[in-house]
Amino acid sequence: MTPVPPSGVGDRRPLASRDTALARRACLALVARGVSPNAISVFGMFAGIAAGAALAATTVVPDAARLLCLVGAAAIQLRLLCNLLDGMVAVESDSASALGELFNEVPDRIADTAVLVGFGYASGFTWLGLTAALLAMATAYVRALGKALTGTSDFGGPMAKPQRMFFVTMAALYLGLAPSGWLPTGTWNLPTLVLATISLGSLWTALRRLRNLALRLRADAP
Repeated sequence: MTPVPPSGVGDRRPLASRDTALARRACLALVARGVSPNAISVFGMFAGIAAGAALAATTVVPDAARLLCLVGAAAIQLRLLCNLLDGMVAVESDSASALGELFNEVPDRIADTAVLVGFGYASGFTWLGLTAALLAMATAYVRALGKALTGTSDFGGPMAKPQRMFFVTMAALYLGLAPSGWLPTGTWNLPTLVLATISLGSLWTALRRLRNLALRLRADAP
């Protein structure tokens, strides 16, 4: 007997925001204008790149660091909005293409990497941003491997894409809005703490998904 899959396993990431009236209206508006899901995915990728560039630029233009953090936070949310809408538009317009999986995955990996590496530059520890990006990619790799082997994806956390982007967004907003006296300084500044949390959480997530996959494969074996 096939076991009940763990929470977060399925063909689409479980998102409560997908069922909101605002998301539905935005989806219908895009469908009415003939915007393709792949175009939305690519736009989301560029939003992620813009977010990473804005966060990285805080070390180059320190006088504009607060504004750049706010721009970065907004661009991250725009990227996530595109991630939400591309799948909704594909379903609503019945316009999924043969290359849909590529457009769904590749821009996401580029955007994730851009945001985390950009935040690594902001922290002063580029290697920490690269580490977070590598471990984030590991979570996506295990998910994609699971889908290839079982037909379903494990979107479980604790540090899946929405959680990673939530942490960076909240940190960027804090850096952009908090009084100067409230900002942590020194080696363990806020970006460093957030990237360390994301790295450890992503490692845990990748290992947890790998364990879940192994259990599913063992249970389904004849």
